[in-house]
Amino acid sequence: PRGGQWNFDSENRKKLPANVSLPQRPAFNYGDEFEDLRRFVDRTFDDHFGSVEHFFWPISSDQANEALDFFLDNCLADFGTYQDAMAIGETTLFHSLISTALNMGLLDPLEICRAAEARLQAGTAPINAVEGFIRQILGWREFIRGIYWLKMPDYEALNALDHNAPLPTFYYTGETNMMCLHEAITATRDYAYAHHIQRLMITGNFALLAGLSPEAVNRWYLEVYADAYQWVELPNTHGMALFADGGIVGSKPYAASGAYINRMSNYCGSCKYNVRDKRGEAACPFNYLYWDFIMRHAELLSKNPRMALVYKNLNKMPDDQKKEVIEQSKRFLSSLERIVI
Repeated sequence: PRGGQWNFDSENRKKLPANVSLPQRPAFNYGDEFEDLRRFVDRTFDDHFGSVEHFFWPISSDQANEALDFFLDNCLADFGTYQDAMAIGETTLFHSLISTALNMGLLDPLEICRAAEARLQAGTAPINAVEGFIRQILGWREFIRGIYWLKMPDYEALNALDHNAPLPTFYYTGETNMMCLHEAITATRDYAYAHHIQRLMITGNFALLAGLSPEAVNRWYLEVYADAYQWVELPNTHGMALFADGGIVGSKPYAASGAYINRMSNYCGSCKYNVRDKRGEAACPFNYLYWDFIMRHAELLSKNPRMALVYKNLNKMPDDQKKEVIEQSKRFLSSLERIVI
């Protein structure tokens, strides 16, 4: 393959520098009919989660192509390097923001891939950015579409980890002391958008560790994101984020402690909880929920070769620490206000 390797993910995991200059997105002119519709939505659904105040999505083919051109010219060069990064108050970073237009048919996926490749050939974007972007469309998006048509409708009912806890209320308010969840859910409320790492490693990771019902979590993702159609939402959430399919989409759960969030964001420095504390009332809940998850599912996951090191480390943990992790996880989860539908 071009560049001598199959992917460049190792170059695409950098934290966002404090002094980085982020692109200013163009504003679209939607017209009077759209403004009438915006007011109708505000008036009719004023008590619903979400807001149309910050609506920024393209709604025509011309606007979709304008958004694509802006990304290719102003964002693609830095997209790869910072595609997994997260920062307080920064929602869009260098992401393309074309998934909504793409999923509703305003853009053609192959044309998008060719346009990105042309930037590589012209020398205006590096291979780690172009390869990572094309792989999300030509590779992952098509793979997810294939999973949906191959495995549905039975796929939707799978619950390999037997998770059934109701959704915490903060998924519909953003009101939580965990800064990472507050930021991801607030962005979701305001823009109907959060990028893939916020969806996978923040809201999805918490849902996985907390044992939330896949049905409830899938419903939430389908409700709150502008680009969410079931064929693309369900395998991503059900399989990749929740491991509810038992390994059809991903060979291991995407479970992570607070250390990952701290490595990829500046959230933890402004959080009530201490990401370096593993246990205790000041500890980041992701830390003890992670090990509680690992212990709860040891029978299934300890047989997974990709989880061998995790369970080797678990076996070194003293019994009194294991007990403390389990008890603190129970206290924390029982303290959450829940939505029961």
